Amino acid sequence: MSMPSPQQEHVTTSDALPSQLSQWTRPRHLPGLVSHWPVVQAAKQGDAALVNYLQQFDNNVTVDCLELAHAEDGRMFYNDDMSGFNFSRTRKPFMQALKAMLALAEEDEPDSLYVGSTTVQSCLPGFVEANPIGLDSLDPLATLWIGNKSRIAAHYDVPDNLICVTAGKRKVTLFPPEQVENLYVGPLHFTPAGQAISLVDFKKPDLDRFPDFATALENALVVELHPGDALYIPSMWWHHIEGQETMNMLVNFWWRETPSHLGRTENALYHALLALNNLPDAQREAWKAMFNHYVFGESSTRFSHIPESRQGPLGHIDEPTMRQFKAWLANNLKQ
Repeated sequence: MSMPSPQQEHVTTSDALPSQLSQWTRPRHLPGLVSHWPVVQAAKQGDAALVNYLQQFDNNVTVDCLELAHAEDGRMFYNDDMSGFNFSRTRKPFMQALKAMLALAEEDEPDSLYVGSTTVQSCLPGFVEANPIGLDSLDPLATLWIGNKSRIAAHYDVPDNLICVTAGKRKVTLFPPEQVENLYVGPLHFTPAGQAISLVDFKKPDLDRFPDFATALENALVVELHPGDALYIPSMWWHHIEGQETMNMLVNFWWRETPSHLGRTENALYHALLALNNLPDAQREAWKAMFNHYVFGESSTRFSHIPESRQGPLGHIDEPTMRQFKAWLANNLKQ
């Protein structure tokens, strides 16, 4: 079944990029956005040329590496009984990991080796300055992901995300947030890399076990990214990423539209699960009405009957107000 791709956008100057990103609420494919980057030009000369280019920035740090047997076909996942994972986690000097990938490329049935979520500034200081993108106004965090063939299960991220492919090819399958109920998401507390993941094998989905996944696919977007291409993934969109070459590298930039003092939104979900999941049905319905009113209500004037000075967390929350009510919440959690 052929699936639609994200809308393409052609950004003519990096100065225009932050304002455009802030306007988009759906994924956008930006072909060739970073094709001028020196790292992309180096990668086009081959895997060894890419490693040589990166070596000039190497800060001699050790990085987390995921190692996976060839038989797993690149799928980073749980083991058969979900008591653990199907990969091992080790730490290696960054350049040692890259040279191991070069060696694996010479094998007929190579294992998978993957370095993920590594902060660029700590690992390759000077890389971002040499490969600029013009997102300084968003104050993004730049991370890199590099490995041979791999399949990263569908997951969501809270920050907005711009991924830039610098080597190899990445196939990305995207789902809007409302498809969560059709993705058969695994545990929240026990995950391969911190975020809950879909349990569906995208290469051979078992529709007998996961029948509603067919609906998710009907709402999916799919794009194949080549060196120099970028993809904007809005906050909370689910995405499955497949690296398809002997060495695939992307650099991504994360940022939030909300101030950091608001904290981690995931914590609200976790606490709600603990507090509400085991209530009687009538009470759960009552709390659903409360959440719809207080949290998801659309009327901007629904609290206007309360003096602004007494609205507390119902009104504008600046950093001092946030500290005050976090302390109030922490005290209530002790009871």
